[in-house]
Amino acid sequence: MAEPQLLTRWTRAHTLNLSSVRAALWLSGTVFLALLVVYFVGLDQGATSVFGSDSHIHEFVHDARHLLGFPCH
Repeated sequence: MAEPQLLTRWTRAHTLNLSSVRAALWLSGTVFLALLVVYFVGLDQGATSVFGSDSHIHEFVHDARHLLGFPCH
């Protein structure tokens, strides 16, 4: 049987203390990354491409575009 002190050490819940400013920074960073992923998967093609007429990103995420319901051709 485990010692009571060892058992409470492993079952104790730890709280994550975030200030509102730090939480807002995490949220805005997460939203930025999510919008960046949506852009590259769903919108990066042809005229709106960040990289000009290069279609490497479009071809790399082509199947994901169809899986998520984005039309591309």
